[in-house]
Amino acid sequence: MRISYLATTLAMLLAGSALADSPQFRGPERDGKFPDTGLMKSWPEGGPPVIWVADGIGDGYAAPSVVGDTIYVPGMLQDGKGYLFALGLDGREKWRMAYGVETKDAQAPGSRSTPTIVGGRAYIMSGMGVLYCIDLATRQIDWKVNILQRFGAENIDWSIAESVLVDEGLVFCTPGSPSVSVAALDKRTGDTVWTAAGVGKRTSYCSPGIIERGGTRLLVTETSKFVIGIDAKTGILLWKHPHPTKYDIHAVTPVYADGMIYYTAGYRSGGGMLALSADGKSVQPVWQDKNLDVQHHGVILLDGYLYGTAHQSGREMICLELATGRIAWRTREVSQGVVIYADGMIYLYEGPRKGIVSLIRATPDGFHRTGQFTLNVGDGKHWAHPAIAGKRLYIRHGKALAAYDIAAR
Repeated sequence: MRISYLATTLAMLLAGSALADSPQFRGPERDGKFPDTGLMKSWPEGGPPVIWVADGIGDGYAAPSVVGDTIYVPGMLQDGKGYLFALGLDGREKWRMAYGVETKDAQAPGSRSTPTIVGGRAYIMSGMGVLYCIDLATRQIDWKVNILQRFGAENIDWSIAESVLVDEGLVFCTPGSPSVSVAALDKRTGDTVWTAAGVGKRTSYCSPGIIERGGTRLLVTETSKFVIGIDAKTGILLWKHPHPTKYDIHAVTPVYADGMIYYTAGYRSGGGMLALSADGKSVQPVWQDKNLDVQHHGVILLDGYLYGTAHQSGREMICLELATGRIAWRTREVSQGVVIYADGMIYLYEGPRKGIVSLIRATPDGFHRTGQFTLNVGDGKHWAHPAIAGKRLYIRHGKALAAYDIAAR
């Protein structure tokens, strides 16, 4: 692995040790919002200082997870195996271990699943549908389960891309067979605890989330055809809502606030808002929107407003009011890309070929960009979701991971 130090000294680097963890896909709550504060509200020309670039983490689109003084990121090397890399906060490799075969899909080869780090273990799904539990202290695989074989499912067109959810002793995964939509496994053993009824023939590319409503703990996700809500304790399928889209690509975790669930997908299918009943056991559609058709780049829900980028409807950034679906603003100054949030600001990473990173005020009053730069390291498509931890912005591009200092001066 090659490390490049571009705009800092080692002493400055060590002084910037982690202040907040990002232990899973899209942050601590899986909603794209990161808890770091004291961050820059504007960037100098050329963007924030680059701390280091680690080049050699293999092919893939998985985001890094950051816990304590270690960064965990998977990638596929030339032998076709996926490796979990552990990097220090200085970007140097601590160790690597092979976990199994990864997908060689020509359009998007390599790892897809962001590792979920819980209790000294990493839970990671390969593109081939094998779920691994890795003991980080011993660097051994505690258990592995091929969810496609166990639950009678088949892989999807561009391979499994789910980042698994770990909650209250269970690991949730979405095999998507005709008889099993979601399964809950014991996080210690990998044994099946419950399965939820099937809602179609295949899964999709969505990573599930957990919400609470009226004493019910709900797992909410999307399969190839439906938005679904499942009792997270029992596996009972409580409700489903149809959401067809081209190629069955549902890759955006539904977001929730105040009894309202928002879902979306690309290819002009768009999304909408579902009103969740007081006990969480049923939903009622309220509005639909075709403008904000987010493909696989996530949305940010903040103070009653949704922020995201459109796919085929216009390749623009849009702000929607959650309660009504009203467009607060839209702009073509930026195009399709991943959105994340921290400390009052939205970070937009445009792809698949642009690699432009923008800093944008998170306000429904209009589009206000306060900085931008172009990522010029790595290879392949700009599809990985960035992460923020310890006042640093981490962006993975193919075989390279870059760390930026975004602390306010």
